[in-house]
Amino acid sequence: MTTEARVAAENDVFDVVRRLITEVIGEEYLLDLEIARDTSFEDDLEMESIEFVKFGAKLTEYYGGAVDFASFLSDKDLDEIIEMRVGTVVDYVVSVTS
Repeated sequence: MTTEARVAAENDVFDVVRRLITEVIGEEYLLDLEIARDTSFEDDLEMESIEFVKFGAKLTEYYGGAVDFASFLSDKDLDEIIEMRVGTVVDYVVSVTS
């Protein structure tokens, strides 16, 4: 994949991830928050574990079986999951869908 194609793919996936996060936690919560690649699920979005599970299910529903969010998380330790950023998920989705 060329650099230009990768950047386009990352931007497309980022837009989807941002939309799915908004669906899970609600627009009203995000009024004062801009979701960026460095946005933390724990500290910035304050997502509860059930919301994180819903988000993972929505990712798999949108992208199909190529995105196995549960398997992706199973390779991480607890600190990595707590510190996870939106960009980490974007990079994962791009890597398994490209």
